[in-house]
Amino acid sequence: MSRRGTAEEKTAKSDPIYRNRLVNMLVNRILKHGKKSLAYQIIYRAVKKIQQKTETNPLSVLRQAIHGVTPGIAVKARRVGGSTHQVPIEIGSTQGKALAIRWLLAASRKRPGRNMAFKLSSELVDAAKGSGDAIRKREETHRMAEANRAFAHFRGLLRLPPKLRRKGPKPIPGNSEAS
Repeated sequence: MSRRGTAEEKTAKSDPIYRNRLVNMLVNRILKHGKKSLAYQIIYRAVKKIQQKTETNPLSVLRQAIHGVTPGIAVKARRVGGSTHQVPIEIGSTQGKALAIRWLLAASRKRPGRNMAFKLSSELVDAAKGSGDAIRKREETHRMAEANRAFAHFRGLLRLPPKLRRKGPKPIPGNSEAS
């Protein structure tokens, strides 16, 4: 336990044009070498391109894309008895959103295309539709967690989400019916 007291929970600020926290989180993650004005330009151009492509509210497309990419569970390396296991752990909403934004930006950077605004808008539209590299990354993470659910008991006393729980009755300790 910390002797210095508890850390204050920081609330994400909202961006100046759309007054949206998700847009500001995206700006702060796309930021390179402290050039925030360039990051804002890229985001606003991408939002404009989304508006032109889909002819719907671009913020709802952004929200839908981030919600679609957000993972519910991930794997964490845990060293037990000399061997390292990939242990599935639940992810909170804040950490899930941060992961989703990171995956969306990584997928859009990998895309071939003219400029970052075009690549980002294409990736966001694809993610909102349920396809794209970021969605594939989320599915891959969920598959890994499903494959390693046998090691879930190594992570302490956290519970598995209902999708990954094993079906059937629990064995009663000390009651061996082998004899």
